[in-house]
Amino acid sequence: MAYEETLKSITLDADASVGVYTGVAGTLGAPSNNSGLQYRFVKITGEHTCGLAVANTDNVVGVLQNKPQQTGGEATVGIFGVSKVEAAGAIAAGAAVYSDSVGRASTTGGTGAIVLGYALHSTAAAGELCTVLLRLK
Repeated sequence: MAYEETLKSITLDADASVGVYTGVAGTLGAPSNNSGLQYRFVKITGEHTCGLAVANTDNVVGVLQNKPQQTGGEATVGIFGVSKVEAAGAIAAGAAVYSDSVGRASTTGGTGAIVLGYALHSTAAAGELCTVLLRLK
């Protein structure tokens, strides 16, 4: 099933929590894990700056769409529409999603938890990408 893939985004500066050198896989000096923090929830951490969301009560502004390579690098943040988000575990289609302690989509809410969107398809395990209709305040 195809969705109209219109995702509104903004560019912010990456703070140290998301500005992580990942290099190019297979090149000399690149870390063995070059995944970065792409497709994780982020929040405002300073003036024109975003960082990793670390609680389900954080005021999330969007989903990191790229891999900033250093602190102060350009962070493209999806703020409205349909985005991929890394799952923290199994998620059923239609489930409300929240941020976990490392910015992944989770179905664990609780007191004060903020719904960030709704899963458009199911995932079976942590690390899979889930398509989420963002519902950010």
